[in-house]
Amino acid sequence: MKDLQTDWLKCFVAVVDAGSLTAAGAEVHRSQSAVSMQLKKLEAAVGCRLLERDARQLQLTDEGRTLLGYARRLLDLQAEAQAALQGEPLSGLVRLGVPDDYASRYMTPVLKRFAPRHGGVEIQLDCEQSTSLIPRVASGDLDLALISRDHARRGTLLFHEPMVWVGSPQFDVWKRTPLPIAVYEAESLGRRSALQSLAVQGRPYKVVYNSSSLAGQIAAVESGLAVAVLTQCSAPAHLQVLGAEHGLGPLAPMEVAVYRSATSKQSKAVDHLHRMLVQTLRQAG
Repeated sequence: MKDLQTDWLKCFVAVVDAGSLTAAGAEVHRSQSAVSMQLKKLEAAVGCRLLERDARQLQLTDEGRTLLGYARRLLDLQAEAQAALQGEPLSGLVRLGVPDDYASRYMTPVLKRFAPRHGGVEIQLDCEQSTSLIPRVASGDLDLALISRDHARRGTLLFHEPMVWVGSPQFDVWKRTPLPIAVYEAESLGRRSALQSLAVQGRPYKVVYNSSSLAGQIAAVESGLAVAVLTQCSAPAHLQVLGAEHGLGPLAPMEVAVYRSATSKQSKAVDHLHRMLVQTLRQAG
């Protein structure tokens, strides 16, 4: 087996994350044909197919899934070595966005690691729903955001966050017909997931509370006004998780991704925080 060259691995990981050769080419600054050639060299070096390609999609083979985890670790280690030898301390401003749902559970541990290492970097943190953060990153108003992505090529996938129905254990709101529900704004993926689940069940419902605030959703549930759909990480322990035994069906999980603006590509501070987010939060494979 030949040595695995870094450029081959970068292209391989970029194709998996971006979902296509064309999109990966933009990430690694190569043409589609050059990316394809790098993949062929990598497959020749390991002696097996890593990706099955057709006109519509790319699919990892079993060998590809195995190599992917190692490739990420090798690239991360190289980046850490380069940073350690850089010598020049980081500075500048990073404009960062995160939904309330993910701030405490996921963003806080990352910032606790980042801040002591890079004290010269100023972090400007905005907490908003993903539906607000995505256009701000796209326009360059934010450098990075942790988001529930709205389509498969939005940012770099980190993990899947389960969604749960919640109600107050003091009120049997789930027994009512139509079911009173609290929802986020109209564009919210959480709202869409809730309504789709109820539609599949054919269960009548009535929206009795609208809010883009996590605190507002929790208050509506605590007061017995409604049931709601929350990310599992944000559901308070004192609320009751509801399921099939309460007449409520399953919910599709959120795809949580880190999304970076094109205008931040020259910022070393953004490079380092983006890398740390991926290293800390991404699930293996």
